[in-house]
Amino acid sequence: MIYLAHTAHRQFLGFVLGFLAWLFIVTTTGINEWRLWYVDDVSVVTSGVAWVGIWRACFYSHVLPEAEYCRSIGVSDSFAPAEIPSAQVLMMLAVITGLLGNVSAAVAVRFAYFSVEDRRNMRLSFAMAGALYSVTAVLSLVPLVWNMTAVLNNSTIDFPPEFNLPVAPVRQSVGAAIGMGMLASILMLISGVIFFCY
Repeated sequence: MIYLAHTAHRQFLGFVLGFLAWLFIVTTTGINEWRLWYVDDVSVVTSGVAWVGIWRACFYSHVLPEAEYCRSIGVSDSFAPAEIPSAQVLMMLAVITGLLGNVSAAVAVRFAYFSVEDRRNMRLSFAMAGALYSVTAVLSLVPLVWNMTAVLNNSTIDFPPEFNLPVAPVRQSVGAAIGMGMLASILMLISGVIFFCY
């Protein structure tokens, strides 16, 4: 069993990378900065920038009662383009599969570092962790690329009047959440490959 422990150092690194990537995916799911909308009418949006995430749209205003004005975007909202509700569902699935991948990876690394007689379960745990990490990477990468493409094509969102946002921004740019999510997906894919290589 000493030999098994000496061969699993890369898998332990894969587990650490997978856990960090999962934390980044959780953060990406909750952060508002998927799209940065730049508006020229600063009468309500006094900062001139609105943050459009997959769960809500926010901006700073000196006119409205709240300094940071936010409105929620639901899965069933008719005004939301297809990439936003899809991102909500796929990112939540990525969070769940990433958590299951972390549990499977922890069990696999535990099997390798501590004396375990049943090696079939150890191989299965490593393969399952690799598969779950790879599925998590794909589940998070699809909505990230889809939303980034919508931003680069300057796609509009027909917000209802209570959002106080124009239908189309002057310009828009990719927010920090998409960059963080891309990094997380790449790290998660690397972790999956590392676990498949054991």
